[in-house]
Amino acid sequence: MQLTEVLRAIAFDLDGTLIDTMPDLTRAVNLTLSMLGARELPEARVRALVGDGVEQLVLRAVSESLGGPPRHSAHRVAALDLFRRVYRNGLYRQSRVYAGVTQTLRSLSSAGISLCCITNKDSAFALPLLEQAGLSRLLTLTLCADRPQDRKPSPNMLLAACSRLGVLPGKMLYVGDSGVDVAAARAAHCPVVLVTYGYGRDRLAEHPQPDGSLDGFGDLLAYLEQGGQRPDLKLCSTGAL
Repeated sequence: MQLTEVLRAIAFDLDGTLIDTMPDLTRAVNLTLSMLGARELPEARVRALVGDGVEQLVLRAVSESLGGPPRHSAHRVAALDLFRRVYRNGLYRQSRVYAGVTQTLRSLSSAGISLCCITNKDSAFALPLLEQAGLSRLLTLTLCADRPQDRKPSPNMLLAACSRLGVLPGKMLYVGDSGVDVAAARAAHCPVVLVTYGYGRDRLAEHPQPDGSLDGFGDLLAYLEQGGQRPDLKLCSTGAL
């Protein structure tokens, strides 16, 4: 299909959008809890705790397991350090790239579209995870929330991506899975769509609504071809898909 001249870049959330990371996150959380002498949590509960970075995930998991937050900051730091060590050693054991992701990214990249990943995951985890999953080579850049002030729903990382890619915010589509992703895109004045299979839709009502939704990642190409629910949501490219 020929791509019309509006969007020049697409950015993607990581967890729950590009990769199903929940199996390895759950394993790391429960190994951490077990080493701390706390009860393990089912995957459904861990899934409900993700979305705001590693620190919040670990604090929420420990608090839920113990029935309250750690009393001392040293305990919080120790739990976070333990989780980091455990998770770093098993980023991509049971995690899987969602169906349609690799082929869709290849098609968009071949068409000359700038692609990037924007995630609240620490770079110490996100960069090797994307490499192990075989997605790094398809992305122009990856921005991670190593600084708390950059964490979505802040628009900082989206605006930084636009600057580095040389595109206006209105010409970069953001694809995520949660209301936090919508809020960040709205604050950056980027169009945004959500995948319906991700981790964060349960809290979507707390945030602005997206411009559209995708039941599968592979639906992105058709969505863009049709202009989505907004006639301006089409891509700018020198090639064709």
